[in-house]
Amino acid sequence: MAGVFLICAIVAEVTATLSLRAGVGGRRAWYLVVVVGYLLAFGFLSLTLRAGLPLGVAYGIWAAVGVAVTAVASRFLFREPLTVVMGIGIVLIMGGVLLIETGGAH
Repeated sequence: MAGVFLICAIVAEVTATLSLRAGVGGRRAWYLVVVVGYLLAFGFLSLTLRAGLPLGVAYGIWAAVGVAVTAVASRFLFREPLTVVMGIGIVLIMGGVLLIETGGAH
C-alpha cells in the first residue's frame, strides 16, 4: 500500500505545483487546486510513512519524481525550457535517490 500512497502523493504534489504556475499566469481559481493538492500530497505522504516506507526513501522518491515530472510537464504545458543540462540534473537526482534506496537495504 505504501507504493500506492506514494504515487498519490506525487500526483497531488505535481498537480498542485503545475496549478500554481497556471494561477500565476491566469485565473486565481487555480489557487484552490494548489491548496487542495498540497494538502492531499502531505496527507498521502504521511500515509506512505505510516505504511512503513522509511522517510528518507519516501521523501527522496517523492521529491525526485516530482521534480522530473514537473519539469517535463511544464515544458509541454507552459513552453518552459528543458535543456540537456536540466535533463542531466534530473538523471543525477534520480540516481541519488536510487543510491539512498539501495543503501538503506544494507
